[in-house]
Amino acid sequence: MINISKIVLGTVQFGCQYGINSAGRPNEEEVRRILAYATEAGITKLDTSSAYGDSEKVLGECMPNGAQFQIISKYPKSDMSVKDMFMASLERLKVQKLYGYLLHHFEVYRNNPNVWDEFRALREEGLVEKIGFSLYSAEELELLLANNVDFDILQYPRNIFDKQFDAYLPMLKERGVEVHVRSTFLQGLFFKDRNALPEKLQPLKPYLQQLDDYAQKHQMTISELAMNYNVQNQYLGGVLIGVDTLEQLKTNIQMVSDRPIDLEIEVQEKELLNPVNWK
Repeated sequence: MINISKIVLGTVQFGCQYGINSAGRPNEEEVRRILAYATEAGITKLDTSSAYGDSEKVLGECMPNGAQFQIISKYPKSDMSVKDMFMASLERLKVQKLYGYLLHHFEVYRNNPNVWDEFRALREEGLVEKIGFSLYSAEELELLLANNVDFDILQYPRNIFDKQFDAYLPMLKERGVEVHVRSTFLQGLFFKDRNALPEKLQPLKPYLQQLDDYAQKHQMTISELAMNYNVQNQYLGGVLIGVDTLEQLKTNIQMVSDRPIDLEIEVQEKELLNPVNWK
């Protein structure tokens, strides 16, 4: 059995409506149940951001007594300094330090590379263990590598359709970088009715059919297939999942397995792998 601690609980849903199939924000009682179950199940990391509505505040209010989660938050595009935003996050989360702190919007670094010095200062002060970036494209990673930026942790999208960062994984592991991936279910697209896709997403229908065919042949659900495709990758340190309900979390945890997956799908319309382009 794969170690459940590889699962990172994403908490954007706790603070705002999110995702193509979201059932809506859970109330605080449900968040408490989700966090308590996550602790029991062996999940050790939470992912949040100052940009996720009041997700940080909800976490601070609902954290189970004695929970020892490693929390990763993010600095969004803001007029506040990195330090001020970080300290506000600590206050909302009711913690003394963070496990990880990421730059949420890469354009902030692109426009002002010196912002990274503020992240390094947090790490040097011992306020955060690991610093890094939330990325959307491999081109952004290329810029960081070209600039010799000393990041410890990265988060980016990866799923059966979107593998743009895979060529960098061995090098990142060699450098000791912790890699977390999100969008395992491509923000819910994998579960959409194949015959009710918006016109913009019609080009993805044949690839979704390939997904269905493999799942049917191997008697797996699409969820199992997509989840374990990421969880089983030896180079990944964390796989983010977001849930609206306790039942969703239980279901996600139950489907984690070491059953081998031998599936490669190459999507040609790569621009459609970024949900920003779905509108």
